[in-house]
Amino acid sequence: MLPTTIPQQTSVDLSVRSDRQVTAQSANAAPSASYELGEEQRRGGWADYVQGLTWALRDAEYVLPTGFDLRVASDVPLGAGLSSSASLEVAVLRAIREALHLDLDDVKLARLGQRAENDFVGARCGLMDQMAVSLADTGSALFLDMQSLEFRRVPLPANADLVVIHSGVSHAISGGDYNARRAECEAAARQLGVAQLRDLTPADWPRVAELSEPLNRRARHVVTEDARVLMAVTALETGDVSQLGRLFAESHASMRDDFEVSVPEVDLLVDIAQHESQVFGARLTGGGFGGSVVVLAQAGSGREVAERVAAEYARRSGQTPTILVPPA
Repeated sequence: MLPTTIPQQTSVDLSVRSDRQVTAQSANAAPSASYELGEEQRRGGWADYVQGLTWALRDAEYVLPTGFDLRVASDVPLGAGLSSSASLEVAVLRAIREALHLDLDDVKLARLGQRAENDFVGARCGLMDQMAVSLADTGSALFLDMQSLEFRRVPLPANADLVVIHSGVSHAISGGDYNARRAECEAAARQLGVAQLRDLTPADWPRVAELSEPLNRRARHVVTEDARVLMAVTALETGDVSQLGRLFAESHASMRDDFEVSVPEVDLLVDIAQHESQVFGARLTGGGFGGSVVVLAQAGSGREVAERVAAEYARRSGQTPTILVPPA
């Protein structure tokens, strides 16, 4: 995995109470919610993430001696494929850790966020988003081994700009399509006799090809994407932005054709970007089924490229895109 962060942030103001009640308000989403610690119950709103966190903390035997009042504000756009849920989880857990003096390091914090999202909210996401929000920074990519959880920061190239544009098509990773992809990958791994698809080697390619549709293509995406991550690290370390751009393009094609998590609007946005002379490559970012694209452009051209791409996309799609990076 090789995520990085964006400048947008989630902030949490937490006030400790004298009882076991939790209240949660958001400047970005409604309605507000209240519940008692130990009585968490999924209700289908944004506050399920908060409930999931206190549930996960208790399940991990972290003692919450009192309840609290939460006020959340965020400029991370919802449904844009930019880890808004992970940003909320990490921000809330950090606030709880500080206010209630919990012995909780940044990796444990990320894992609790994933646990809340997987087992309480019902989105079968991986751990990458929470780890990125908890550990990454805007000046580097986080090279992350999801099995060992070892990581190191790889500086982003000085000779390129990263551009992030939201397509205007929102997604929800707690929906059935995202969970279906996770289940398909697990089914492919079982049929191939490995614990995870990352355990496959080039010698396994004939067996991958023999899987039934669509498991063969799901497995092919995962294996080739893992290889692209390793090549991307090398490209970052050597400053080879042309190679990095080619990897962006290959990754998007694989997500579109093999993993089938893109949508026509996102494909159009990527296609427009890749026809810009100052662009090295572009790809879908996030869980798919809508959301945003990340574009690798020549240094100093990012804002200009973003504005041209967004204008052409709006003209051809009828959608209203949002340029998130670089900020105006």
